[in-house]
Amino acid sequence: VQLQASGGGLVQPGGSLRLSCAVSGLASDAFAIGWFRQAPGKEREWVSIIDFLSGQTYYSASVEGRFAISRDAAGTTVYLEMNQLKLDDSAFYTCGADRGLWAVIAGTAQYWGQGTQVTVSS
Repeated sequence: VQLQASGGGLVQPGGSLRLSCAVSGLASDAFAIGWFRQAPGKEREWVSIIDFLSGQTYYSASVEGRFAISRDAAGTTVYLEMNQLKLDDSAFYTCGADRGLWAVIAGTAQYWGQGTQVTVSS
């Protein structure tokens, strides 16, 4: 399984960005894929997760209502639509995948992408 995150960049507060996580090598839909972020001096935190099998989505309290996670029909790309971006959203964003939903939630996913930088600044 390989993951590659892209779409980061510099955006002003209140702006929007869409991140993409290209996924390859999944043998089935029995996977959960999540977006995580880590800011300098802080621990990595999960942002949003999608369970491929059930379609259920999960959001951290800090992004609920502002971010939306989705996947394409082929299951080859997972998107993170980020709206109403705040200064605190600045971080290095990565995507992770595992057959177990709880492994992704715990941040112990087996597979990880290389990540992309998001900077929110005026």
